Amino acid sequence: MDSVDSIMSVSSLNEKIKSLLEAHFYRISVEGEISSVTYHNSGHIYFSIKDDKSTLKCVMWRSNTSRLKFRLERGEHIVVSGNIGVYTPRGEYQMIAVSIEPYGKGALALAFEQLKKKLSAKGYFDTSTKKSIPKFPKTIAIVTAHGGAALQDMLNIASRRWPLVEIVVFDTAVQGEGAANEIADAIKRADRYKSDVMIVGRGGGSVEDLWAFNEEVVADAIFEASTPVVSAVGHEVDTLISDFVADLRAPTPSAAMEMILPESNEILYAIDEIFDSYNRRIRDIIHFKSEKLKALEISLKNNSVENRLRLLYESFNSIKEKMDETMKYKIIRLESETEPLKERFKDSVYRVIRQKEDRLKTLKNALEMTNPSNKLKEGWGEIIKNGKRVPLASISIGEEFDINDGNTIIKAKVLDKK
Repeated sequence: MDSVDSIMSVSSLNEKIKSLLEAHFYRISVEGEISSVTYHNSGHIYFSIKDDKSTLKCVMWRSNTSRLKFRLERGEHIVVSGNIGVYTPRGEYQMIAVSIEPYGKGALALAFEQLKKKLSAKGYFDTSTKKSIPKFPKTIAIVTAHGGAALQDMLNIASRRWPLVEIVVFDTAVQGEGAANEIADAIKRADRYKSDVMIVGRGGGSVEDLWAFNEEVVADAIFEASTPVVSAVGHEVDTLISDFVADLRAPTPSAAMEMILPESNEILYAIDEIFDSYNRRIRDIIHFKSEKLKALEISLKNNSVENRLRLLYESFNSIKEKMDETMKYKIIRLESETEPLKERFKDSVYRVIRQKEDRLKTLKNALEMTNPSNKLKEGWGEIIKNGKRVPLASISIGEEFDINDGNTIIKAKVLDKK
């Protein structure tokens, strides 16, 4: 049986175990899958890791959690580096985590994917929320380090491309402890300035140098800004959370200024093109209006009283000429048709005239015979043959004739003629 001196109290044993474990298991690394995790209000993180046979309790104190780049989630395979600690009041041991890395990949890469997934679910990347960049910005707010080379590059490009633009710089730290909060505050100040567009960025660097632009606080500030935001961080190969949230992603700060500012020479050329096009258009309009005016003048002239009278006069003359030609034609045709009638009429007239002449002669002879002044002398008489007075010499032997002295008519016959 052990002596009383060899018997230890529970506390003594736990203290000895604590000393042995903490001295032996110092600066060790253990890999396993997170089976449970609790983020405490105090800032500490309590979690457990396991493999297929055992479980290990772990804790990371608040003083170390600020260096943790990703969020612990159940089911993740991680590597925990730290010490074994013993909580003597309960005789429990646990691993005190100093740093935690994802198993097989970097912590920053995992943190990037976690935040990207979270923000995407919140709608930060939706194209429907993106604001359009003005074509001719009058003012540009730049959120970057005041003494950085990236700022100088942007200012040089702005003065070359579009000297009319006003640029306001909001100075901020762009890397290191607390840089993310400073960037977020500068974005909010720039947004209150109400510029036409805002550039948030810096020059190139390592993943750690650029990490401030992967922080959620910066993403929130960009998403909540009413000013259109252009993310211009690092080089073209660098892709950050700010690029996904911003309204426009530029591969470099210099490229950002080239993308949002027009080229003055191109604008001048475009103005010349517009001016030429305007002149051509004016000439076309003037030509069109001139032709239309000429047409109206012609129409006015054609519809004037003088022109109408002239047209009526010409129409009247034309009708008159046609009528004259028609009448001439009809007269010629009627003349040709009436020529036989004319001849027959002439013959009839001549015949009637002869008849009338003969009748007139008869009446004249009768008048002369009855006229007292024309009475024959005593012993003389007219020789009448066939009702006509004839010379005596015209009567042949054997012909009968009448002798009329105005009072007496004697029938006679020529017996002899000498």
